[in-house]
Amino acid sequence: MSGVWVFNKNGVMRLVENPYNQSSGDSSDSTSSGGSQQQRMRRKILVHLPTSEVVSSYGSLERILKGLGWERYYYGDNADHLLQFHKKTSIDLISLPRDFSKFNSIHMYDIVVKNPNVFHVRDM
Repeated sequence: MSGVWVFNKNGVMRLVENPYNQSSGDSSDSTSSGGSQQQRMRRKILVHLPTSEVVSSYGSLERILKGLGWERYYYGDNADHLLQFHKKTSIDLISLPRDFSKFNSIHMYDIVVKNPNVFHVRDM
């Protein structure tokens, strides 16, 4: 998560991931002030930095996570609709929707935070 923190006109702070894509001189929120459709619809991808591989399936993600010491976690009430991973050396748990089409930027950033310098979220 890189970018610049800016204050909107109403005093609320937000992260601008690529400040050079914003219109110059306007620090208001582009989604509420009629910003371009492209900026609001931008799709995120998860990239494995050491190999530059774009994670396009849970199979590839699981392979990478296993290489980093993560294991599948099959216990709990959520086992039917979540894929979960844990590390024996950590208290962290990664929870993902079983349906890959519901895998979104929130899940991607969770993986990035729990695996620093290994993954990156980018705009497609």
